Amino acid sequence: MLTYLKRHWFFNLRGDLLSGIVVALALIPEAIAFSILAGVDPKVGLYASFCIAVIIAFTGGRPGMISAATGAMALVMVSLVKEHGLQYLLAATLLTGVLQIIAGYLKLGQLMRFVSRSVVTGFVNALAILIFTAQLPELTGVTWHVYAMTAAGLAIIYGFPYLPVIGKLIPSPLICITLLTVVAVSLEIDIRTVGDMGELPDTLPVFLLPQVPFNLETLWIILPYSIGLAVVGLLESMMTATIVDDLTDTSSDRNRECRGQGIANIGAGLFGGMAGCAMIGQSIINVKSGGRGRLSTLTAGVFLLVMILVLDDWLRMIPMAALVAVMIMVSIGTFSWQSIRDLKKHPLSTNIVMVTTVVVVVATHNLAIGVAVGVLLASLFFANKVGHYLHIQSRIDNQGRERHYQVMGQVFFSSSEKFMAAFDVKEAVDKVIIDLSQAHFWDITAVDALDRVVLKFRREGADVQVVGLNQASATIVDRFGVHDKDNADDILNSH
Repeated sequence: MLTYLKRHWFFNLRGDLLSGIVVALALIPEAIAFSILAGVDPKVGLYASFCIAVIIAFTGGRPGMISAATGAMALVMVSLVKEHGLQYLLAATLLTGVLQIIAGYLKLGQLMRFVSRSVVTGFVNALAILIFTAQLPELTGVTWHVYAMTAAGLAIIYGFPYLPVIGKLIPSPLICITLLTVVAVSLEIDIRTVGDMGELPDTLPVFLLPQVPFNLETLWIILPYSIGLAVVGLLESMMTATIVDDLTDTSSDRNRECRGQGIANIGAGLFGGMAGCAMIGQSIINVKSGGRGRLSTLTAGVFLLVMILVLDDWLRMIPMAALVAVMIMVSIGTFSWQSIRDLKKHPLSTNIVMVTTVVVVVATHNLAIGVAVGVLLASLFFANKVGHYLHIQSRIDNQGRERHYQVMGQVFFSSSEKFMAAFDVKEAVDKVIIDLSQAHFWDITAVDALDRVVLKFRREGADVQVVGLNQASATIVDRFGVHDKDNADDILNSH
């Protein structure tokens, strides 16, 4: 037990505690803003962030990753809250958790292997842009004090780590927030603060069940939203896990993360919070501030609640300019600048996938749509590329009476037309041998193409022999092929 605790919880004690405090400070304005976006009271987002962060620290599959109320999830909730109210949102949050737990046991986390690196890069770059643009309202139509404070904050964040000894001990974002708060309060600078974002809760979250009828009508109302929340939440969490894996050179258990996100959302729903998921911005703040273990996530959740209940008077004084500086640092650190340099040397298809993912995510503010479009494009480019790796040779034997075809490559929906075009079915020969020993048939479109070639040769009076099918190809051809069946011509004509 002690070995487990040391390995997973206390191996990075100072780094996890300090980074957790920084993350907690960054969570507050985000949780309030996302609550307002979803159309609910700020305490709904704050309670959700506390519950999710604490629970995921124990149940999640990616140590050091931060989960809480997020903007991507808030966007899905807007119409549900508007049409049916908060109680139905809490019910939808519970169902979201159940669906995510099911996804974890079905091992749907493994689907991340179908997301290409270009899609991940596009996702990260788009998120960096969204994080930066989300700060612009705090920098628009304000006095020069805000710009000065933000610039000073960035100078502290990037300059403090270079100080000898102390620069390595305390995370620079924490120093930034502390110093700018002291300056703003001491000089009585009239700028926007956390207290201006909305009322902070003054009581602990209370266990409660959603006040909705537990019947099929309620289920049909919340099910579409819960499915959307579950998909968006898991997608963003899996992408965040991939990024944190890369930053820390460690691995994560994605299926456990799916289950953990589900349990955390059920906990949030039972304590009056809205559904949430992993947060890339806060996760990067955590990693950059030295957080690596589960203790950092737990600290973020616990300290968040302590601040809003005990230190609320101090919390309200934090200037938004300090948090804007931290989030700008996050956006700069999140963006993959190497991807810009790689545009010249990467294939055009890779660049198109990456740029399209960025454009769609930024245009729609929906990470799920952007990733879906990116994955679809990457799949189409891959299918087109593999479809070109099909080569068919032929030779004439037996004094011009026997044609031998050698098929090499992959035959599937993308290459089936090329496959059929390679055969001269009008040639006057007595026998045709189609050697498939170096080919592989993947789908029923490929089988249909083989059927058509064979039956067309037979209609011209040629004896056709198909040889060399590997076991996997033979299985699909035997199951779906028609050229060896008695009613082959009738079936072909019906297509």
